[in-house]
Amino acid sequence: MSPSEDQAEVERVLAGDISAFEGIVRRWQGPLINLAYRFCHDRGRAEEMAQEAFLRAYRALSQWRKDAVFSTWLFALATNLYRSELRRIPARMVALDEVAEPADGHASDGGLEDHDRDMAVRRAVLALPSRYREALVLFYFHEMDVATAARSLELPEGTVKARLSRGREILRRKLPQRLAAPRLKEA
Repeated sequence: MSPSEDQAEVERVLAGDISAFEGIVRRWQGPLINLAYRFCHDRGRAEEMAQEAFLRAYRALSQWRKDAVFSTWLFALATNLYRSELRRIPARMVALDEVAEPADGHASDGGLEDHDRDMAVRRAVLALPSRYREALVLFYFHEMDVATAARSLELPEGTVKARLSRGREILRRKLPQRLAAPRLKEA
């Protein structure tokens, strides 16, 4: 669906065709649940948070100024809701020092199994302080560019770049050397 089709559905909802919102939900439900999951790492809670994001979006549709594409506005709204929700009821976190090593640290070729490494890195990211975790989750796991992540977090791009840099630095220092071998892409 193109941004103009999103806009057309929003305009239909604002004109009184409430059923048009169903298309918006159908199209963006998966991405919003995935984003929420990356924040809380709990599928049930992620679904509830996404549902709340859609409810708030529906109530605030008239506030979308159309100076950004609808998806950017929706993700910014959802990101702010998720951040607020996690401040209110924090996700269960594990200290970086307690992140478990993968069971089988090396493949037959001497390298770390990709899946085990990925899981260890994800757990380590979730253990970071929220300001670094949020930036890393949006940039790496949700594949937002710096500008889009900055809009979602309502922060200047420079702040997001600094948080990405600091988060990567913490991960490099805290993760075992063999997990840090593949370099994280730079912002």
